[in-house]
Amino acid sequence: MSTLKKVVPLALMMFCILFNYTILRDTKDVLVVTAPGSGAEIIPFLKTYVNLPAAIGFAAIYARLSNLMDRDRLFYTILVPFVMFFGAFAFIMYPARDTLHPTEFCVDLLDKLGPRFMGPIAIVRNWTYCLFYVMAELWGSVVVSVLFWGFANQIMEVKEAKQFYPLFGLIANVALIFSGQAVRYFSTVRAGLPPGVDGWGMSLKGLMSMIVVGGFCIAGIYWALNKYVLPTVGPIEGAAKKKKEKLSMSIGESVIFLAKSAYVRSLATLVVAYGISINLVEVTWKSKLKAQYPDPNDYSMFMGNFSTATGTVTFMLMIISRFIFGKFGWGVAAVITPTVILLTGAVFFSLILLPGAWDPVLAALGFTPLFMAVLVGAAQNIFSKGSKYSLFDPCKEMAYIPLDEETKVKGKAAIDVICNPLGKSGGSLVQQLMIFTFGSLAASTPYLGVVLLIVITMWLRSAARLSALFEGAQQNLRSHDWDDPGEEVVPDSDLRADPNERSDEEPTPGVVKTS
Repeated sequence: MSTLKKVVPLALMMFCILFNYTILRDTKDVLVVTAPGSGAEIIPFLKTYVNLPAAIGFAAIYARLSNLMDRDRLFYTILVPFVMFFGAFAFIMYPARDTLHPTEFCVDLLDKLGPRFMGPIAIVRNWTYCLFYVMAELWGSVVVSVLFWGFANQIMEVKEAKQFYPLFGLIANVALIFSGQAVRYFSTVRAGLPPGVDGWGMSLKGLMSMIVVGGFCIAGIYWALNKYVLPTVGPIEGAAKKKKEKLSMSIGESVIFLAKSAYVRSLATLVVAYGISINLVEVTWKSKLKAQYPDPNDYSMFMGNFSTATGTVTFMLMIISRFIFGKFGWGVAAVITPTVILLTGAVFFSLILLPGAWDPVLAALGFTPLFMAVLVGAAQNIFSKGSKYSLFDPCKEMAYIPLDEETKVKGKAAIDVICNPLGKSGGSLVQQLMIFTFGSLAASTPYLGVVLLIVITMWLRSAARLSALFEGAQQNLRSHDWDDPGEEVVPDSDLRADPNERSDEEPTPGVVKTS
């Protein structure tokens, strides 16, 4: 009964967070891809030169604040500015875009420098849209990964996590279905508006109003959990105790501290590999999508349907994932996502590299090559994201649970906030290098396929290594009496790939060493 008191509010909180994230994710793409003088080609530059520095800056701020504030104050201090920004964007910044955007300057600059600089110039020209893009990306890294999962890992036991973490995603991904339809609904409001009214502006106001309401719901659920539920459920079993003295470290020191552990390095590799892999396909697909749907409302409507399909597929995969975790364990669950990305990516690249092989299918379906590319790319993204939400994310979060309090907090800040955009930026850098080397994204496609194969191979190896380390950490946790006053948490140690190779002086990071 005490477990359900925690699980139900956490599931509702995740529902609200993912409802908001789906709206933000769809809207950010519409804004930057369909903006004047922009296109899908802006995304690699935006992720590399804007999103990554912003993520690193936030991680530094978060690490500092985590040393100064308790858990509750930190949660509200991070959440509230996001909610305020998205409300201000729809009602203040977007209506004033013509005044805020340096359009004439950027048009003249593009004429002087040439089309190869279109990406960086488009960022300057549409800087408010790009700021929205970055804040939406940070919502996924910060609110989903750091705030929600960090809080869940602090109040859930390992045995509870194995049973209910997939269920969290199952319930939360219903949010993708509802939010996708919400995006679709607000994308159709222009049909009932009189001539001269900005339909996309009205859509933005409706969508961001839901973001603000969802943000208040998240804060309210968090407050109620801490005030009424957690005091009644007792101490958490199977979780590492807090250190007796809290260390104050900068973000650089935190990264160095975490990098000493093979356990955390393997976990970081998984996050970076996912970001690179999904990004290698995403930009090419979105360029096709803009060609098919150049109008922002049409683009947004498609993305709403895309999110609904993603939620439906993920919902079904969530049901299957509970069987996978129970029957085959963490190790098998961890390798399914890279396998799915590899197989679906191969189909997408074959459509571009071997178009003749698809002619009979196109003729039978009556589709144009462009529309077929849009559908195949959408299917690739749907199944990749579905396997991520249902298997990859629960696997990643379970891996944090055996670690001590500081490693959880600063480890998540370093891995989720830095490594996630680092993976996306890594994919963007690869694409930029290929474009400059071979002249175009289309000419680079065969080489991008090779890079995808290499990255997924590294991903699979790291997943296998982390599986052994995770099982070793669980055995270590189960072998100790947590009520022994002679215990202390050891946050800094080197955990080798083979747990049997550790000496007695090298305990698992973040678990207990007895006196």
